[in-house]
Amino acid sequence: MITLQHTRTPAVVREPAVWAAAQVLALSVVAATAGLGPLGWAAGLAYGFATWAFLGYGMQRHRTMSLGPADRVTLARGLMVGAVTALVADRAGQDVPVALVVTLAAVALSLDWVDGQVARRTGTSTPLGARFDMEVDAFLILVLSAYVAVHMGPWVLAIGLMRYVFVAASWKFRWMNAPLPASYARKVVAAVQGIFLVVAASGLLPFATVLVGLALASLVWSFGRDVLWLWRNANVSVGGSRHV
Repeated sequence: MITLQHTRTPAVVREPAVWAAAQVLALSVVAATAGLGPLGWAAGLAYGFATWAFLGYGMQRHRTMSLGPADRVTLARGLMVGAVTALVADRAGQDVPVALVVTLAAVALSLDWVDGQVARRTGTSTPLGARFDMEVDAFLILVLSAYVAVHMGPWVLAIGLMRYVFVAASWKFRWMNAPLPASYARKVVAAVQGIFLVVAASGLLPFATVLVGLALASLVWSFGRDVLWLWRNANVSVGGSRHV
C-alpha cells in the first residue's frame, strides 16, 4: 500500500516523523480526557517511535519516498492502536476506560477494511504497505489479548503471541519463510480474532470466554494448517501471502 515515487531522501524521514508527532498529539488528547500516567506515556511513545523507525526504514529500503492514500488510512489506524496501547499499559488491565478502549479498537479494526479498499481502487497496493498493515493489525491483537487476559487468564495471550512465535520460528526454520497460497479462510480467522477480543473487552456478553476460546481454536487451526503446508512444500515456491 506504499506508493512508489522517486523523490529526495529527506521525505523518507519527514513524513514518518510527522506521524510520530501526530501520535504524541493523540496521546496528549487521551491524557487530557481519560488520564494517562508515566507508564502509559512510556508505552505510547515507545509504540510511536517503533512505528516511525519501522516505516522510515521500510520506505528507505523500498526506495519509497511518499505515502499513498491507503497508507495514511493505515497510519490513522496506527494512531488509535497507540492510544489503546497506552491506556492498557497505564492501568495494567485494571480500571481501564473500557468504552474508550473498545471504541478506538473497533474503529481501528473497521478501518482495516477501508485501507484495503482504498489501496485496490487507487492502485497503490505494495508489499511494504501490506506488511505495515499486517504489523498494525498484529500489534492491536496482541494488546487486546493482553487486556482480556487480565480478566480471563493468561491463556488468552496465545492469540496475540502466536503470530510472533511463528515469526521467531521462521528465523530458525528457513522453510517457514516461503510464501503461502492465498486463503479466504485465513483472512476470516484473522478478522475473527479482533472482533471477538473487542467483544470480550467490552464485557457486554456473559459468554465472551466461549467466543475467545473459539477464536483461539480457529487460530491454532489456521497456523497449524499453514505450517503443515509449508513443511510439505518446503522445496516448492508459490505466490501467495505470509504470516510474517
